[in-house]
Amino acid sequence: MTASFPALRLRRPRATAWSRALHAETVLTPSDLIWPLFITEGQGVEEPVSSLPGVSRWSVDLIVDRAREARDAGIPCLALFPNTPREKRSERGEEALNPDNLMCRATRAIKDAVPDIGILTDVALDPYTAHGHDGIIDADGYVLNDITSELLVEQALNQARAGADVIAPSDMMDGRVAAIRAALEGESFVNVQIMAYSAKYASAFYGPFRDAVGSRGLLKGDKRTYQMDPANAEEALREIEADLAEGADSVMVKPGLPYLDIIRSAKSRFQVPVFAYQVSGEYAMIEAAVAAGAADRDAMVLETLMAFKRAGCSGVLTYHALHAARLLNG
Repeated sequence: MTASFPALRLRRPRATAWSRALHAETVLTPSDLIWPLFITEGQGVEEPVSSLPGVSRWSVDLIVDRAREARDAGIPCLALFPNTPREKRSERGEEALNPDNLMCRATRAIKDAVPDIGILTDVALDPYTAHGHDGIIDADGYVLNDITSELLVEQALNQARAGADVIAPSDMMDGRVAAIRAALEGESFVNVQIMAYSAKYASAFYGPFRDAVGSRGLLKGDKRTYQMDPANAEEALREIEADLAEGADSVMVKPGLPYLDIIRSAKSRFQVPVFAYQVSGEYAMIEAAVAAGAADRDAMVLETLMAFKRAGCSGVLTYHALHAARLLNG
């Protein structure tokens, strides 16, 4: 039987800082963070992304410096995204298969300089296609599932050969996790993980990301035939279940804060590592609130990241990763 007031005073453990720390149910540390970074061509290049204040694209030589910063702050993993020049984009996204593309060069450079940090690489064709879709399209603009999956397998192998530790298919094609897992096993990449973007929604929060990777204005139509309807929750759990059955080591929900219910349901039902991507639009909203004097950046960043952990996340991809890590390190 639960005691009642005044024997029970729920405020009692909150009265002092030491007691609040002792009773905290959720703990956030730098090791819970994955830092997404954008790569661009050139040498000594930093290109600020106007729609993502404080975020830049970095040339391969400077991305190595970011990796050192991450390691020193206790961030265990980086997620890489290339800004492919338009002249290297094509209808079929063949640049994704180039062993000397931006993603592969950056992966090798980081692994050479900072071998103890993890590298997560995005598997999808949208950074490489002239039309901005995640796969091969037919005459009507519909993304073809099976032929796209064949190219995604080759893209994943290309990244694994460059040294990627985690392959992260973000395309939402059916069956691609099983195909990638089989190909990795076949080439003895048995310890390369797959973090599947299993519940990736057709969201309004992706705009600044498309600026960062140079896809703004390229997209013909939308991505609703393969990314998920924001109205659906049970479908997300079916997607997650399918990817786990096909060999995913962990799963991702994207975007983050608008889908905390999906994170909680996934963790409760499957008891597997669940990650969230606090996407570009979420980051931009925080920065806009700070710029307007409506919020304190430090407090808002830590509170939102704590919300992900409380919902059940093993980790979070966030553009605030370095800032948050330094706050947590004191």
